[in-house]
Amino acid sequence: MSGTLSSASQRIQDLLESLGFDYTVIELPDTTRTAIDAANSVGCTVGQIAKSLIFRGKRTGKPILIIASGSNRVNEKRIAEYIGEPIEKADAEFVRTATGFAIGGVPPLGHLQDIRTFIDEDLLQHERIWAAGGTPNSVFQLEAKDLQDMTSGEVAPI
Repeated sequence: MSGTLSSASQRIQDLLESLGFDYTVIELPDTTRTAIDAANSVGCTVGQIAKSLIFRGKRTGKPILIIASGSNRVNEKRIAEYIGEPIEKADAEFVRTATGFAIGGVPPLGHLQDIRTFIDEDLLQHERIWAAGGTPNSVFQLEAKDLQDMTSGEVAPI
């Protein structure tokens, strides 16, 4: 597929291949910016969408990645307990600086900074899930069991 993807999506495709994952990033004609949009575009349930959400530690300013099931909301108090400080939603500039990607296209891997990652345990109930592929209209399907190896994320109730 080289040459057919945008540069951000190609970066994720190349990274997946270099890590030994046989998954294919695809770019769709419609946006996959929200979990509902993504589920409608690929024909899966909203719960099978792995939405990558960036938060910021209120004291340290460090980025935190939550990979949540598209049907779930993040319990910010619970995440604060996990990391030992309150968190806040990150703005678009912070997200791009930490990850190299725009909100709505943040993939679960390939970020500019090393980011502590939490994976919603509900995602692992599915055999296959879909994640953003680097742009608001690119995705890739993966086996849920590979998400933890791919991201070094901590599985937790979100």
